[in-house]
Amino acid sequence: MKHRVMKAQDLQGTLPKEMARLTYLKEIDLTRNYLSGTIPPEWGSLPLVNISLVANRLTGSIPKEIGNITTLKSLDISMNNFSGVLPWQLGNLPLIERMLLTSNNFTGELPETFGNLTTLKDFRVGDSHFSGQIPDFIKNWTNLEKVLIQASGLTGPIPSGISHLTNLTDLRITDLSGPEAPFPPLENMKRMKTLMLRSCNIIGQLPPYLGDMKSLKTLDLSFNKLTGEIPSSFVALAKVDFIFLTGNLLTGPVPTWTKENFDLSYNNFTIGDTGCQSQGSLNLFASSSKGNSSKTVSCFRTAKCPKTWYSLHVNCGGKEVTVFGEKNTTFNSDTDSVGPSSFHQSSTNWALSSTGYFTDDDRPQDTFIQNNESILSMANPKLYMNARLSPISLTYYGFCLGNGNYTVNLHFAETGFTNGKTYKSLGRRIFDVYIQGRLVQKDFNIVDKAGGISTAVIMNYTAAVTSGTLEIRFYWAGKGTTGIPLRGVYGPLISAISVDPDFVPPPEPVISPVSGGSGISVGAVVGIVAGGVFIILLIFGILWRRGLLGQQNTLEDDLKGVDLQTGKFSFRQLKDATNNFDKSNKIGEGGFGPVYKGLLSDGTVIAVKQLSSKSKQGNREFVNEIGMISALQHPHLVKLHGCCIEGNQLLLVYEYMENNSLARALFGPEESQLKLDWPTRHKICVGIARGLAYLHEESRLKVVHRDIKATNVLLDENLTPKISDFGLAKLDEEDNTHISTRIAGT
Repeated sequence: MKHRVMKAQDLQGTLPKEMARLTYLKEIDLTRNYLSGTIPPEWGSLPLVNISLVANRLTGSIPKEIGNITTLKSLDISMNNFSGVLPWQLGNLPLIERMLLTSNNFTGELPETFGNLTTLKDFRVGDSHFSGQIPDFIKNWTNLEKVLIQASGLTGPIPSGISHLTNLTDLRITDLSGPEAPFPPLENMKRMKTLMLRSCNIIGQLPPYLGDMKSLKTLDLSFNKLTGEIPSSFVALAKVDFIFLTGNLLTGPVPTWTKENFDLSYNNFTIGDTGCQSQGSLNLFASSSKGNSSKTVSCFRTAKCPKTWYSLHVNCGGKEVTVFGEKNTTFNSDTDSVGPSSFHQSSTNWALSSTGYFTDDDRPQDTFIQNNESILSMANPKLYMNARLSPISLTYYGFCLGNGNYTVNLHFAETGFTNGKTYKSLGRRIFDVYIQGRLVQKDFNIVDKAGGISTAVIMNYTAAVTSGTLEIRFYWAGKGTTGIPLRGVYGPLISAISVDPDFVPPPEPVISPVSGGSGISVGAVVGIVAGGVFIILLIFGILWRRGLLGQQNTLEDDLKGVDLQTGKFSFRQLKDATNNFDKSNKIGEGGFGPVYKGLLSDGTVIAVKQLSSKSKQGNREFVNEIGMISALQHPHLVKLHGCCIEGNQLLLVYEYMENNSLARALFGPEESQLKLDWPTRHKICVGIARGLAYLHEESRLKVVHRDIKATNVLLDENLTPKISDFGLAKLDEEDNTHISTRIAGT
């Protein structure tokens, strides 16, 4: 037997080491199955030419013995759960042409021995956790035709040695952290067909030589910091299929040769009053600063609004739906067939802008609405029968909104994957969520949050509207699988959006029938007088509540006016969620009070901490401190969902961490201890360090924890570490700032 090909069979079990007995075996292709375990080291003795294990559940490290297969030309292990560092022995493969490692959990730097892989033609390391810079030794890969480094963990800048790779036809480097850097030298790459350098911190002007790339079909330079005008040489790119220059700092006039599928949104062009409109499939949304330094989209200013709205409800990708409840709510239809570069404005008070196309999906035309054919057993299933998709960036805008704080509910249900023990269930859709330009969810995974496929989850946020507009953006940062169950299944997915005010909206003005609507009726006069009396009474009431007229103000009073970037819960909600704080739900006891496990009515599992103010500060300072804690969000900090304040008691609602604390995992009762292998321990240590680095240096509040210990590190279901109590240590202090030298905690 020379070939072992069993694709898309949903095979279970592990990879058999007995295959090593098939001494003439040249190909092992087990793509798209449900296999687990690791790659047997015994395979290293086979004369294999091709190993393809795409889309399985495989784990562990890559055996160094694979580096002994001198006949190997193709190694594709994409979309699995492999981890650890890449063995340096892989640099000994003398004939390797394809090495595809995307969507795994690899760590460490690319081995220096990889500089010897001069036969490589296709190299992909997207969606992983590598470290270090993109190595300069890639200049040795002069036969390279395709390279993909998307959200790999590697940092920039792109090495100048890339100029040696003149055979490149497909270059994709995206979502690259690191310092700002000028455009890499690509002038000798005349064969380029796909050029993606998205979100790579590139500065400076667009190089005119890009216009000389006669074979170019896709150009994506979006979300960088490119400046200046579009070069006149770009007129030669008029036949390019897709051009995305979204989210830069480009200026000057919009070229007259632009065509469909050309996205110039979010720039600073000089285009007059058409800055929110698309011209055909040319997306010019928010592409003109009009001399403003603010982020407000000029054509959505409230001065041009026919009325003021105080809510927003959209059934994303679906028809108009009415949800019945305490208040019957109608969700607007959103069925417009947007394309790779589109802007659509509704007839009411919202609009959307979509950027990107699904690469490599082998479909003649992309679809940006996902229809669900399965039966959904959730509340309001009509909201989840359709969903709006985007390959890169999808933004919804509310405009003509009254200023104030709003609750934003985002409705999600993952229907792109299938339940059961099948490879179709193994996909990972990961994207980021921004509200008003602030990152509120990084690496958001619908299935993880909802607890399953075809299961609804509603994420709640508070947003402040100060200029009549609300921006909700979903962005694919290159993470997650891209080929399960089919190629092109990735990117943001949103089922519905509902936005409601956290205040009582004013009544709509009524035009008087007296004097043709130009005068004021008797009823209006009475209303004005009554309103004046009400305002006077309101002022006295406020002064009384604040203690200025003899009453002591409470902690609950002090909460009002503090911009907590979290939700607010009633005591009854938390009492029901914890079964009246039943002892059986108690999961811990800290220095600031007991912690209970709870279950909200929407199915969200939470941790409720009963916290009383021991602070020597006043109530106002105490609440302000909680407000600052709520502003700190990071993948390695425990998230504060919200709080409840009634009287002088404070309850904090955190995300629930399935594996409790690191202390319990390491030192707790034997039945609660976890078996942590060294890669997992390394991941936990690095995660703690990243969380502390964010607190110390990266957040707008510089917080020194001062009490970091195993009990203050919690572990989620994936054993991702998250630091807790990072904002509470300071609450017992008198005058110290976050910069402190004294010993605190334990």
